[in-house]
Amino acid sequence: MLTDKDLQELIAYRPGRPVLSVYLNVDPTAGSADVYKLRLRQMLKPFEDSLPEDAEAIERFVEHEYDWSGRSLALFSCAPDGFFRNFAFAVPVRDRARALNRPYVKPLADLLDSYGDYGVALVDRQGARLFHFHLGDLQEQQGTLGEAVRHTKRGGGSQAPGRRGGIAGQTRYAEEVAERNLKEAARFAARFFEQTGVRRVLVGGTEENVARFLGLLPKKWQTLVMGTFPMDMSAGHDHVLEKAMEVARQAEQRREARLVEAVVTAAAKGREGVVGLDDTLGAVHAGRVQTLLIRDGLRAPGYRCQGCGFVTAQEVDLCPFCGGLFEQIEDAVELAVRKVMEDGGEVEVVRGNPALEQAGGVGALLRY
Repeated sequence: MLTDKDLQELIAYRPGRPVLSVYLNVDPTAGSADVYKLRLRQMLKPFEDSLPEDAEAIERFVEHEYDWSGRSLALFSCAPDGFFRNFAFAVPVRDRARALNRPYVKPLADLLDSYGDYGVALVDRQGARLFHFHLGDLQEQQGTLGEAVRHTKRGGGSQAPGRRGGIAGQTRYAEEVAERNLKEAARFAARFFEQTGVRRVLVGGTEENVARFLGLLPKKWQTLVMGTFPMDMSAGHDHVLEKAMEVARQAEQRREARLVEAVVTAAAKGREGVVGLDDTLGAVHAGRVQTLLIRDGLRAPGYRCQGCGFVTAQEVDLCPFCGGLFEQIEDAVELAVRKVMEDGGEVEVVRGNPALEQAGGVGALLRY
């Protein structure tokens, strides 16, 4: 399972020689192990002469060590440096292989953006079940169960004035119990979200219970709720996982649309937003980018200053910042993703958004 520590290690790794990065879809619903092994050999063929040790290390791992329990793999090898890392995910990825002077991390940014660190709460009038949803893997972590909420059938109980009893008294008592249970569930969930470091929250239950639960959550967590859905507290693990994946995808699409609109509007007003590759690369170099938006699959050749690392899509002789010489690079977008993540910013990989496409497929919200 990929962690933030793993990702930071990959971002920081600069061996000064090529790293072979391979992303392989191994979704069992779409093919067999033999099919994927053949596909891997085809992907590695262009590197057999230039990086034979790395191609062999990756093929050997898939052939003899991988347990085929996931739906995708990310593999990174720099054999002369003794470096090899592998990560399996419960969500599929698109096949690709890159040989660059550092690990190719752009697809990881996409996975983390879409499926990274969700907290999922199922709630009812008696308590909550809590899950951590990360990269397609759903783990039930904790739960809380309060006092049972009991309802009295019509016709029973004391009706004497001033005495608690009868239908009205029992109904009030049941509501008091439910309110206590939901308050405790909200407190318990907030602690769970804090401890697990979730970035987004999904809540399932009846419409009434979800609304009451959300109203009791601290404001910090209310703002991170990305979606709600109807579900019974006793739902099975596979049902919860399926729904979490669906709601997460829908929530991410809505979030992406809002971000694109914010970037385009800010850029049009000339403040705290840029669009287009060159302007975005300039903001990235200056460390101004808070959130980088890139179209899914966007790649663009460019030029990098060998002195200060400035990246541009335009061919120029000397760096305007340090006067250094430029070298041609295969993908300027990949370096922008890496730089933003190194600076503590966020990367959003956007699919099927015409507004971002018209803006050149890339843009950013700025810190200042």
